[in-house]
Amino acid sequence: MADNEEQKAKKPEASGRQPSAEQLAKAEKDEKKAARQAKANKAAAADGKTAKPAAPREAEPKVPARLKVQFNETIRSKLAEELGYKNRFQIPALDKVVINMGIGEGVADRKKVDSAAADLALIAGQKAVVTKARKSIATYKLRDGQAIGCKVTLRKAKMYEFLDRLINIALPRVRDFRGLNPKSFDGRGNYTIGIKEHIVFPEIDYDKTADVWGMDITVCTTARTDGEARALLTAFNFPFRSGGEAKGPQTRNREEQ
Repeated sequence: MADNEEQKAKKPEASGRQPSAEQLAKAEKDEKKAARQAKANKAAAADGKTAKPAAPREAEPKVPARLKVQFNETIRSKLAEELGYKNRFQIPALDKVVINMGIGEGVADRKKVDSAAADLALIAGQKAVVTKARKSIATYKLRDGQAIGCKVTLRKAKMYEFLDRLINIALPRVRDFRGLNPKSFDGRGNYTIGIKEHIVFPEIDYDKTADVWGMDITVCTTARTDGEARALLTAFNFPFRSGGEAKGPQTRNREEQ
């Protein structure tokens, strides 16, 4: 019986199997963890205290976007009554927001495109995509595949949070702001806003910004007509200019006629 036990004990050694790289890494990791814990216990014992394992950090509760809650609670029912829709899927809603920045100076200096993409990521809260030229144009010294701008597409919670900051913080800081043009719809329920200076957003530090760029913000909706889209954006408190577009200055000949 003693010989059988000795043979069983020697079987793993005779097999000649070696641990894999993953097992070695795991064993080394466990040894380091045990050494750290022993060191912490030793230090606590020197202080006369017993070391306690670190408690796992509780996840912070997710707070829904303010505009999304407002849309579900008040705006949806208001639009249904105003437009006469009985099916909730007929009511227009926000689909996505696309922010685009064209950097013409990026033809000569690629670093400016990267800097603009970093600023756009701060504004949108999401990593921006660098856009590249589709074809070469010799007049502008542009080559195919050269970086000339950046863009980002926002959906769901990030979309509502960005629009909240745009309406209540950024637009009031625009120089000589007199309201948004109510005729900037594309005929399919999408609205585009042009901003000349991206520094109106509080996320951008004016003192650390070397260049100022403009951006186009397109709000895409599920509305089938411009009237439905305008009613939706008005419910979200978009500051549209009253009276439509301002007429341009007339010439003397037209005034005399």
